[in-house]
Order: sequence, then structure tokens, then C-alpha cells
Amino acid sequence: MTYVIFDLCIRDGACVDVCPVDCIVPGIPEAEWPWYYIDPDTCIDCGACVPECPVDAILPEEDLPAAQVYTTELNARYFSAGPGYAALASK
Repeated sequence: MTYVIFDLCIRDGACVDVCPVDCIVPGIPEAEWPWYYIDPDTCIDCGACVPECPVDAILPEEDLPAAQVYTTELNARYFSAGPGYAALASK
């Protein structure tokens, strides 16, 4: 299981501050990647991010509503085919 941030995300960033493994990053460029993303290969499934989200935009992937299941792939793709952690280094 991993946690997934979905399209309710308002880029608040509170989730980043509590992540013990630094696996949550903002999408860069924002126009293409509009919310924060969780690296499914690094996430340790601790759930610390969930209560910090002011809009409840983080759920375990198996609890995602059917309309949000597509965001599981988006989160993974941000780190596999998208800019991933490299985007932070270029900031």
C-alpha cells in the first residue's frame, strides 16, 4: 500500500513537513504537474501526511474513490517518467 495525493490538492505543503522519508514533492512545473506527489517506492505507509492535509486530498491507494483511481498512476509517473526529485534540484 502507498498513499496517494489526488486532485483536491491545493499545494498547501503541510504534508511535506511531516513526512519522515521526504517522499512528497511539489509538482514542477506547476502548470503540468498541479499538485504534490508521493513517491510510491519511497513511501513507508506511515500515514503521517493524511491528518495534515487541510482538504483531505491524501488517501491510501486502496481507499481512493473510483473517480480518483487514475491519480495512483499519475503519482507514480511523476517519479518514473516525470521530473521527480530532479525538479527540486533544479529550483
